[in-house]
Amino acid sequence: MIGKLTGTLLEKNPPEVLVDCHGVGYEVQVPMSTFYNLPHLGERISLLTHFIVREDAQLLYGFATAPERQTFRALIKITGVGPRMALSLLSGLSIDELAQAVALQEVGRLVKVPGIGKKTAERLLLELKGKLGDAVVSGAATQVKSDAQSDILQALLALGYNDKEAAVGLKALPADVGVSDGIKLAIKALTK
Repeated sequence: MIGKLTGTLLEKNPPEVLVDCHGVGYEVQVPMSTFYNLPHLGERISLLTHFIVREDAQLLYGFATAPERQTFRALIKITGVGPRMALSLLSGLSIDELAQAVALQEVGRLVKVPGIGKKTAERLLLELKGKLGDAVVSGAATQVKSDAQSDILQALLALGYNDKEAAVGLKALPADVGVSDGIKLAIKALTK
């Protein structure tokens, strides 16, 4: 029903913002990925939205990008995942990180998000496989091109590197590198 809001940003109280659209103030829940990129108070803002009507409330969720909204919509279709949990996932992981976790079936990455337990994470991975859309999944595919790179990524994560550091380590590698050599080269690249 309400697909986009453009107006003046009046308030920012994570995870909620208040947007004035020609005299009407809309309370919009946003993931932290959108929240961190908001302009200053009093400036113009444009958010893509998803409107949910429940028996006891009408809720509006806002997103900076179309892939963010598409991922939110895919998440809330899963049994047991409501809008609040979907916002939590989008706040804890970027879309590319979520797509990569789904592509590699990494339960551990999802469990790090507050409110996501092991069983929920396993259900998410099972039900999201192939459902995040080509645009979203292609981001993960470009980051992890082979089984060797997947193994290298897992090793870097097991060694204590975070997702971003591990991705940087993978980018420094030649495409045809083996697992053991790749781990050594990635660690060298990350310790410089």
